[in-house]
Amino acid sequence: MEEEILEQIFSAYDGRISELVPILQELQENLGYLPERVMQDVARFIGVADSHVYSVASFYAQFRTLPLGKQRIAVCRGTACHIRGAPQVLHAIEDAIHLKEGETSDDLEYTLETVACIGCCALAPCVRINKDVTGDVTPGKAAKLFSGCDTQ
Repeated sequence: MEEEILEQIFSAYDGRISELVPILQELQENLGYLPERVMQDVARFIGVADSHVYSVASFYAQFRTLPLGKQRIAVCRGTACHIRGAPQVLHAIEDAIHLKEGETSDDLEYTLETVACIGCCALAPCVRINKDVTGDVTPGKAAKLFSGCDTQ
């Protein structure tokens, strides 16, 4: 599957260095992250050292070199959410799914992250699971959202 995606994306480009970021963006959009082998293929396609592609991928926060879970859990750390209990909500989720902020479960089911602001300040504190936002989250509500989850 990766080979087909690479072939399709590369066919839309000329292999110039100026195309590196758009190529990486498309690959990540299709694969969910940038595997090491794929970055090596990109380096060969545009004619640069592997280290150049790695440096670009690690410089920009938008790129991920590790796979994400099917369910991306984002706890808002914006001011309104923080004041209304986001740190406690994050702790309750960490306890429920046995992950710390920034971690992905071994089965690739969950990724737990924090974000600067979800943009739903009136509903603070907020948690986003993939594209669905839940507001007015308490530690108890957070624990119930993930009850029965076993990532160990």
